Amino acid sequence: MKLATLRNGRPDGQLVVVSADGQRCVAAGRIAPHMQAALDDWDNAAPQLAALASELNAGAIAGQVFEASQALAPLPRAYQWIDGSGYMSHLERVRTLRGSKDAELQSTRPLLYQGGSDTLLAPTAAIVVPENDLALDFEAEIAVIIGPVPMQPSREQAAAAIRLVTICNDVSLRRLVAEDLQGGFGFFHAKPSTSFGPVALTPDALGDAWRDNRLHLPLRVEVNGNLIGQPNAGRDVQFDFADLIMEAARTRSLAGGTIVGSGTVSNRHDETLPTKRDGIGFACLAELRTVEKTKFGRARTPFLQPGDSLRIAAIDGAGRAPFGEINQQVALLDRPA
Repeated sequence: MKLATLRNGRPDGQLVVVSADGQRCVAAGRIAPHMQAALDDWDNAAPQLAALASELNAGAIAGQVFEASQALAPLPRAYQWIDGSGYMSHLERVRTLRGSKDAELQSTRPLLYQGGSDTLLAPTAAIVVPENDLALDFEAEIAVIIGPVPMQPSREQAAAAIRLVTICNDVSLRRLVAEDLQGGFGFFHAKPSTSFGPVALTPDALGDAWRDNRLHLPLRVEVNGNLIGQPNAGRDVQFDFADLIMEAARTRSLAGGTIVGSGTVSNRHDETLPTKRDGIGFACLAELRTVEKTKFGRARTPFLQPGDSLRIAAIDGAGRAPFGEINQQVALLDRPA
């Protein structure tokens, strides 16, 4: 089952069911007005949404054309957004960045940070920065939206809580990372609003691409039309989503509608740009720049600048993007004269 949230002039948008081919959709207002309402009553809502999806896929109802440009984030605002650190190779590469590492990498328990969730960006929303010298970076990730989780859940409880899967761009302002961390309270200014893909899928809709509590698809990233990377989200995983959810619930319960991110998808290799058609590459610029410094003595690839474009999509074996695309432009804050 594929779900999305369309603009309707309200903060939480309108919940729609999307056809399996991603071409059409139908409003789900008679079941739940928005995504959070469906999550709040998932045991009742999910079967009804699945039935509506079956009708749409069978052609029993016509629906309407699904326009990704009209989609908001699946949850435009959420009770909680928690980002994890599922890929050790990402941490190993960025630990050389000033302020990115306190003491040692945690390989036995995942690191987490709690991001702002009052404004989660649409897949086509601009990435707006207040200044153009903040070392703007993207971090392409997988994210899950979960149901309620008790404090200190079992691994089975954590895995069973996964309701929906999507992609996200955990935007980072690298120049502010050290300032935030040295303040002692963790990320704040360095982590502005996160962007999400237009479509969220139930794990069963992903077939063999979803197993072992992780997505087994490459996450393709392009900047200004140039391939930066396509690391496989199912490889080199230190902590899967069950691990991340268990750690997030170690000292608290989690509400239904909490979003958990995988951390930057990262595979082990020693490539640099240009990324070949069958290459792996990178899902963030900080990793790429670290490898460039090691190989060439300096970073060759600049951080994002106003006017740059960014595309992120998970690609299946048939070349399709099941979650749609994150397709954003970078813009400088328009200040009043």
